[in-house]
Amino acid sequence: MPVSRRSFLAGVAGAGALATLAACANGGAGGAPQTGGRLRAAFVAGGAQETLDPHRLPQFMDQARAKACFDTLGRWEQDMSCTPRLAESWEPDATGTRWRIRLRQASFHDGRPVRATDVLYTYRRIADPATTASAAALFTGIDFAASRAVNDRELEIVLGAPNHLFPVALGSYGSEIVPEGTTSFAAPVGSGPFRFVSFTPGGPALYRRNDAYWDGAPALDELEFLPVADESARVGALLSGQIEYAHDIRATSAQQLASDSRAQVLTAPGAAFQFLYVKHDRPPFDDPRLRQALVLGLDREALARVALLGRGQPGNDMFGKGLRYYPDAVPQRTRDVDRAKALVAESGVTTVELSTGVTDPSWPAATQLIVAQLAEIGLTAQVRNVPPETYFADVRKNATMHFSRTGTLPVQNWIATTQLSSALTNSFSKYVDPEIDRLHAQALADPDEGARAAAIGSALTRIHDNIASPIWGISDWIVGVHGDVKGLQGFRPNTFDWANFAKASLG
Repeated sequence: MPVSRRSFLAGVAGAGALATLAACANGGAGGAPQTGGRLRAAFVAGGAQETLDPHRLPQFMDQARAKACFDTLGRWEQDMSCTPRLAESWEPDATGTRWRIRLRQASFHDGRPVRATDVLYTYRRIADPATTASAAALFTGIDFAASRAVNDRELEIVLGAPNHLFPVALGSYGSEIVPEGTTSFAAPVGSGPFRFVSFTPGGPALYRRNDAYWDGAPALDELEFLPVADESARVGALLSGQIEYAHDIRATSAQQLASDSRAQVLTAPGAAFQFLYVKHDRPPFDDPRLRQALVLGLDREALARVALLGRGQPGNDMFGKGLRYYPDAVPQRTRDVDRAKALVAESGVTTVELSTGVTDPSWPAATQLIVAQLAEIGLTAQVRNVPPETYFADVRKNATMHFSRTGTLPVQNWIATTQLSSALTNSFSKYVDPEIDRLHAQALADPDEGARAAAIGSALTRIHDNIASPIWGISDWIVGVHGDVKGLQGFRPNTFDWANFAKASLG
């Protein structure tokens, strides 16, 4: 179970479960990095049901642990382009249905080489519905019967339909390559920068440097992930020297850390999209009038100013602002209290339920604001608090209106994994529009970049107009690190460099 601030700060010190800070001869940002030491990173975690399966990643901590132990064929850069990683190169045929991929020379932790058959096994496992993989929608289009290993370091992937953006899937989180035949992740074997040592579901996970890593051995001796659900506990543990990395902190905490020489603040502006999902398939939000009233009743400027404390901007009910394919011409949705009140009255609904939690540090403040804003348009919001270890599974199944968020993703991948009819099982809104499916397929099939942009822009506009995935804000992503940590920057979540400790050092 994630621990409270008091039990964390007292318990780990008394038990001696965490290594002491590595000695620092060159504090701050200057000087050459030193090798050795254990870096301890605190995240919100998923509780006793956690596994180390790299293809099932509901929480950010799951992603961070996966990239410590495993590697992907590609890497998502900060602009969401994808460049080769375990792959040396990829090349399509003229139709965009047949991709030739060449692998670099790399080995798994047990010494076996990474082979083309490992890649095909991995992608087949991800596409299998029984795996319930996070990236399943990106790989279900592969024709596995026609795809083949040309030799150990070269493979040919055949798609059932043209996809000129297929390589972007190769850098997705949840696409980590595992050895052929892997069925258990109790002691996972990957090809990443750190080797697995130990793990307790809902508790710590420890990894040790992989000296044979193809991209150069990390400077750190060890990397430990710790579950700390409470944001103030993460900040307190950072300042007391019990951890070196505090993931996902509030703007107020960032101000505190920025003035303290013991810490550094790493910020990625506009990197997290804040949703207020409603279910389209059940009362009361199966009524389009109530959905329209909700988005017209939100004071987005106030939410950005108060809940995000100015470290963010209002959202416009479309994912991907600032990224390729986002339709900037769509006007910003603004508040209209009178129209929202009229729509609520027409619907006859007076009470709604709002599911929330502490998974994101801005949600408690946003909850208070939204409850007040909905009251102004005639809706009483009954708040249901959901613990972080079960939050996303719970709200996907049970909530009628709830908070959610996601880090930066390629826009076309976000549509594929959340908005298509084939993604309905994992959908937060249960929204289905066959035209979105058609526009997405058209975009992938068209080799012309302009036509592709137009199709994806049209899909996002439909999502906006039909209130499929309301976004009330776009927040900065803030991480606190100890003053002696080097090699980390303010990277966007979901990119390859975010929460990647392969180049980090202490001192």
